[in-house]
Amino acid sequence: MDQANGLKRVRDLKPVRVIAVASGKGGVGKTNVSVNLAVALAGRGREVMLMDADLGLANVDVMLGLQPRVNLSHVINGECSLDEVVIAGPRGIHVVPAASGISHMADLTPAEHAGLIRAFSELSLPLDVLIVDTPAGISEDVMSYTRAAQEVIVVVCDEPASMTDAYALIKVLSREHQIGRFHVLANRVRDEQEGSALYRKMAAVCGRFLDVTLHYFGAVPEDPLLRQAVQRQGAVVELYPGGPAGRAFKNLADKADNLPTQTGSRGHLEFFVERLVRAPAPAGMQWAE
Repeated sequence: MDQANGLKRVRDLKPVRVIAVASGKGGVGKTNVSVNLAVALAGRGREVMLMDADLGLANVDVMLGLQPRVNLSHVINGECSLDEVVIAGPRGIHVVPAASGISHMADLTPAEHAGLIRAFSELSLPLDVLIVDTPAGISEDVMSYTRAAQEVIVVVCDEPASMTDAYALIKVLSREHQIGRFHVLANRVRDEQEGSALYRKMAAVCGRFLDVTLHYFGAVPEDPLLRQAVQRQGAVVELYPGGPAGRAFKNLADKADNLPTQTGSRGHLEFFVERLVRAPAPAGMQWAE
């Protein structure tokens, strides 16, 4: 009876907008984007969860100066529930910390990935948004978590390797996993014009060779205050909200907050699927893959 009541409570909760933040290569500032987008959304009054999906090389807790007692490795091993690993971060965000230096966590089986994704449907927190900070590259981890999200933000820098690897990521996700819509975020650029130009390059290449839809999500400028925030183990949007990067992340949060919320399952494994399949679709809302 208790389990049935628990499932009913989960199904009665509103659907959660799930955004995967990905990049073709490491070192482009993906985790910084995930952290600051989560904190900026919380600053708008949203209930936000941030999942560190780089399961074997945890970064989010280090970046925020958190010291989790347990992490996702304990969930995988059956030592605790997902509820028990969630810790509080800045502005009240709910952080799901990954493990660090545990090789098995970087090489989970498809069944283990699926089990972890399904575990989110049992969370009873009244959430609005889940931000998933995926590992860099095109590993099985990245494929699993981006497929399970409704929106995918691809972070790119104005470097040939970043552009090439971002294209490779989009290619694999579109051709092998039928993901057809992506948001491109230009990071560490001089200004908005450079960010727009970077997006146009990506859109031109993808439009020529791939059947995908790309949207320009925005740009984050190079900002020395961002490095200072990292050194202080905090979010730039909280420590230096008036700086160039802080203002940019608040703009990005506004854009993310106005993305339509998907209702109804798309037919494959998704985060918070119980909430999706039980939620009535808003009148007049059309959702296209």
